[in-house]
Amino acid sequence: MSKLEDKIAAYVAESKKLNLDLDEKLIASVAKGLGPSIYNADAETIAASDKAELDRLKTNFLVKKLGLKDDAKLDQAIEEVIETVGKSNKNKYRAIVYALLVKKFKKEAVYK
Repeated sequence: MSKLEDKIAAYVAESKKLNLDLDEKLIASVAKGLGPSIYNADAETIAASDKAELDRLKTNFLVKKLGLKDDAKLDQAIEEVIETVGKSNKNKYRAIVYALLVKKFKKEAVYK
């Protein structure tokens, strides 16, 4: 298996462990879209307690990548997804969080 396939398998396993209803193809597409950042331990996860990181997630991913309008709904969606993954879960993988947000906003077409 390639390094990318290993990472995707780990994200799929984590998704199943958390009982998340995520399509494996969506997880794979999101992981590929994240590029080399998934191989960096710090960049691979999201620090949910870091307001600046959550703001970057909103601006760079939700607004720029998914084309959503910047409003309070985005902050609320991020909060809900963090809750779903588990606030105390130290492995808030960026690929899983992003995939959940893509699904929440029905933007799967961006990753087709």
